[in-house]
Amino acid sequence: MHNYQLPQEIQHLLSERIRKDDMFPELIRDGGYMPPNNELLIDAITALSMGKNILLKGPTGAGKTKFAETLSSLFQQPMFSVNCSVDLDAESLLGFKTLSYEGEKQMIEFIPGPVINAMKHGTFLYIDEINMAKPETLPLINGVLDYRRTITNPFTNEVVTAKDGFTVIAAINEGYIGTVPLNEALKNRFIVIEVPYIEGEQLKQLIQRNTKLDDEKMIDLFVKLSADLIQAVRQGKLSEDAASIRALLDACDLSVVITPKRAILRSIVDKLDEEREREFVMNLAETLF
Repeated sequence: MHNYQLPQEIQHLLSERIRKDDMFPELIRDGGYMPPNNELLIDAITALSMGKNILLKGPTGAGKTKFAETLSSLFQQPMFSVNCSVDLDAESLLGFKTLSYEGEKQMIEFIPGPVINAMKHGTFLYIDEINMAKPETLPLINGVLDYRRTITNPFTNEVVTAKDGFTVIAAINEGYIGTVPLNEALKNRFIVIEVPYIEGEQLKQLIQRNTKLDDEKMIDLFVKLSADLIQAVRQGKLSEDAASIRALLDACDLSVVITPKRAILRSIVDKLDEEREREFVMNLAETLF
């Protein structure tokens, strides 16, 4: 078992928080992901501490990447990253060969990619939007994700076995154009953690910590806007993009300088493709602001 060890001060704080059943402000550094409930953080830390891979599943802009970065910070472990797309290939994952020189002698050198780097250093590997990759690409790393923690590098024929501490955090947005369902063999290599939208008082704290907006009345209005957008997404009236927390934080920042309605227009509305959705969001903005 390749286990991570949390720093002792984090272990102590975590055990105290579990007993008290409250939130974890001491654990989360400035700008980190504040989970909407205890279980989300406890379960992620528990799985990683046991050497298991985790799959963060949730809507766009819910904070999955920030969650991964926060976990990396908590474990005081660097994190190599892969951003998946339909163009993802073996070189993007594992590395590539290139010409180099030793003195005047020309030679072929292998430059390791994020998977090989994370395995050899025994650190986190973050795979973002894992379901954007072509189905034939990801099986390359099946052996990396299961108990073997091993891969034969097709470019060098080297058998690479991960150092202690290596594990994988992946993120997935389901139902988006260009995504494909994860096959069961791949999904079964992960512990799945649902990452919901941050709402209510927690969203208010997030705005206060991570944006330049300090007008409490205005912050409350943005929290109400977010709640209305999330409700509309759940009712099928809007796409998930409209309720992105990342976009909402951008709107809060812009509203310090320009009017809130223009901030919402630039940060949220102009990203939407359908005129019906654009009008819906602007009507909400008109009502609140």
